[in-house]
Amino acid sequence: MRIPVRTMTVAGSVAAALAVTALVATPATAATTLGVGHVDVLDAEWDGSGLHLHVHDEENDTEYEPADVVLSVPAAAKVANPGYGFLGSGSEVWLLPEDQAVANARGVLFAGFSTEALTTGVFAGDSVSYRLVGATRDGASTEDFSVYAGSGTRWYDSNTATTSYKSKAFPVGAHNHANWAFEEAGTYKLTFSVSGTVAGVTETATETYTVVVSS
Repeated sequence: MRIPVRTMTVAGSVAAALAVTALVATPATAATTLGVGHVDVLDAEWDGSGLHLHVHDEENDTEYEPADVVLSVPAAAKVANPGYGFLGSGSEVWLLPEDQAVANARGVLFAGFSTEALTTGVFAGDSVSYRLVGATRDGASTEDFSVYAGSGTRWYDSNTATTSYKSKAFPVGAHNHANWAFEEAGTYKLTFSVSGTVAGVTETATETYTVVVSS
């Protein structure tokens, strides 16, 4: 928002006036950085007329708009590459683990997918889908992001060479965790959508998440 400064009239020995105006911009609100603890990165809500995505900080029971949050992945998240082909050929990857005790021990995020705020009887099949719409690293399209469960069961993969591993259905009222993997350091922009069918109409919400992976 820009606030106009009021105009002043300057009188002199000559019959003239000079109107001076200025515009002062209010400072932008700083993003909240989340780097430890239990955070449901994708948290869907239905307000009766539309779907919405939030980031839910479980530790403080606080919700954020995705645009107002930076998710931090520190160097402490680096582990030996477990060797799954989709994780590339690097010797290490940055991993947010699906096990909360492991995440807490490493001092990294325990990142989840939540549909707990959605109730039964609203969406067809009592489920919604989270879709990975796009991923960039330092401004360029990237193949360096994936989400997988257990021993390499892929949920999402940013590799644009395949259309697979872009969408996954979740039952409403659920809470799920998996391993979030990043193959390189940098600033990631991950765009996800949530969609579900209500009374024959597909409802969708899309948000972009910022993840900073430190070397």
